[in-house]
Amino acid sequence: MTARDLAPDPAPVPAPVPAPDLASVTRGRLLFGGDYNPEQWPEETWQDDVRLMKEAGVNSVTVGVFSWSRLEPRPGERDFGWLDRLLELLHGHGVGVVLATPTASPPPWLGHLHPDTLPVDEEGRTERWGGRQHFSHSSATYRRYAAAITEALAARYGDHPALTLWHINNEYCTYDHGDEAAARFRTWLAARYGTLDALNTAWGTAFWSQGYGDWAEVLPPGRVHYLKNPAQVLDFRRFTSDMLLECFTAERDIVRRYSPGVPVTTNFMPLFIGQDGWRWAEEEDVVSVDLYPDPRDPLGAQEGALVQDLTRSQARGPWMLMEQAAGAVDWRAVNHPKPRGLNRLWSLQAVARGADAVCYFQWRQSRQGAEKFHSAMLGHAGPEGRTYQEIRRLGAELAHLAPEVAGRRIRAEVAVLHDWHAWWAAAQESRPSDRVGHLAMLRAWHRALWEARLTTDFAHPEHDLTPYRMVVVPQMYALTDTAVGNLLAYVEGGGTLVCGFLTGVADQDDRIRPGGMDPRLRELFGIRVLHEWWPLEPGETAPCDGFDGTLWSEEIEPDGTAEETVRYRGGELDGLPALLRKGRAWYLSTLPAPGALRGLLTRIAAGAGVRPVLTGAPAGVEAVRRGDLLFLLHHGRDTVTVEVPGTHRDLLTGAPVTGRVTLGRYGAAVLKPAEAAS
Repeated sequence: MTARDLAPDPAPVPAPVPAPDLASVTRGRLLFGGDYNPEQWPEETWQDDVRLMKEAGVNSVTVGVFSWSRLEPRPGERDFGWLDRLLELLHGHGVGVVLATPTASPPPWLGHLHPDTLPVDEEGRTERWGGRQHFSHSSATYRRYAAAITEALAARYGDHPALTLWHINNEYCTYDHGDEAAARFRTWLAARYGTLDALNTAWGTAFWSQGYGDWAEVLPPGRVHYLKNPAQVLDFRRFTSDMLLECFTAERDIVRRYSPGVPVTTNFMPLFIGQDGWRWAEEEDVVSVDLYPDPRDPLGAQEGALVQDLTRSQARGPWMLMEQAAGAVDWRAVNHPKPRGLNRLWSLQAVARGADAVCYFQWRQSRQGAEKFHSAMLGHAGPEGRTYQEIRRLGAELAHLAPEVAGRRIRAEVAVLHDWHAWWAAAQESRPSDRVGHLAMLRAWHRALWEARLTTDFAHPEHDLTPYRMVVVPQMYALTDTAVGNLLAYVEGGGTLVCGFLTGVADQDDRIRPGGMDPRLRELFGIRVLHEWWPLEPGETAPCDGFDGTLWSEEIEPDGTAEETVRYRGGELDGLPALLRKGRAWYLSTLPAPGALRGLLTRIAAGAGVRPVLTGAPAGVEAVRRGDLLFLLHHGRDTVTVEVPGTHRDLLTGAPVTGRVTLGRYGAAVLKPAEAAS
């Protein structure tokens, strides 16, 4: 008998506990509801609220987002009685609760007693209470009070049966240039660079005699006589994103201790410049977004699709539409309501592009305060109003769709590259043209793909790109060496890469690459010398073979290795290349007009083996596949007929569809193949 024979049997290895995610909340449903702020109303209204919620199919509400002064009316004094009663009421009626930490809007007493908790703008002015988001992300005092109220909430409600999700803070967006933020900025920089010499090198402080000899001299960028140091501004943006993320993760970790199986989220603003969305998404269990396209914008649906594609890519699966407007908002110069049927259409668009939750700000429209003209699911018109009646019908439709849709994935063969650090680097005061911006290029290229009905994911330039047949880079001003190597490896591996102008111009420190574009990229595209950038004036175009360029042009000398060239015609750049293709790598030195860009990307995609979701559909009809379900979304008012090969069942109506489907004003169909439906 050996020692091994005498050893006790090893303890069984416990089964791994799956990380909480949106599926653990939805359980085959689509969440439907919105922000609920009952502290604005007498309690007798709550009974009416839950009755109307049930009639509308609401199964989820977010509670407590802006209730800090109600929960803690004076320092250390807690008032949870009203929230106890509210959660019991909601749970008793089968409405799940997304419980928010209220730390986005500290009570007046905090700023009054502790002015160090208030943010300071870049001109040294303190932002006071009376609005919202008035907190310094770097303030130790703010963080201490935020942790205390979060701990109290989590200890009391962490195992409450109504709790389905934790929501931390709200729309993180605060900048701070105060003394405490400045000290934290120096600490952050010291951790990033190690020495002042390394900082001076990264910031290029040899220019304009900006060399730092002591850490105490380093400040956040503020008001200067003429043009801030762009590398300093870039690092301050990075720092701000990191400080806000620290605030999020501190509260997240507290609620996780009390509710280990409950997912945690916070709500992104759509395409907000201030947060590194890729990094933030990695810290969330559920990725959520607030989405408010303008109903009068002809490209409002495309804006929605862009944000939805980006959010789905951040989530790497189903995601949560945390806020949208049931009607009008209140911050535009003129605030138009959504026409009849548009709210339904845009909600179904979110589901088509991967959302498993469709929610609103807010449930009941406020009668007082700054957002009393912002629409709600239950508006000032009450339950007889058009908005609530449309909400009721939508709630019933989503409940009907849920068993077929919830949890299904979307497969995209095209990726659009986007990086917040490149956006920050490009958004500097001194540049060749202020008409050219990262976000504008992103919208233009995504529009072309959306109109071509090519479903797209978004990806970071250092992500694994091998799952995609085609990768497009609308503009990526700053690229790390790792990102450049990743693009080269993608093309070498057989992928098709399409790059727009001003890509690879700078490194991660906003240092211009030798030759004005990374030499490896120039070789990839067949460019010997990039002589000059030639930005275009408003209304000016750059005629090319087959299309007109807009916004930008470049004086490029090819190296003779390109296999396809489109040339400028006329003007200073006559005969020089506007477009180059070398193997599977394409470079566009201008922005073709929308129709031309759509046609070009469609042709390149076809060559890469990517086909549209549906061909031949009328203009304005969006086609998206989620799993084997085909969503058809008509963004126009005139009745159209869409040819659809095969036989399907429309899940919205239950009707069979063979060969074609008719869509009326803002119409939609969700088609399931007959063989799958049987």
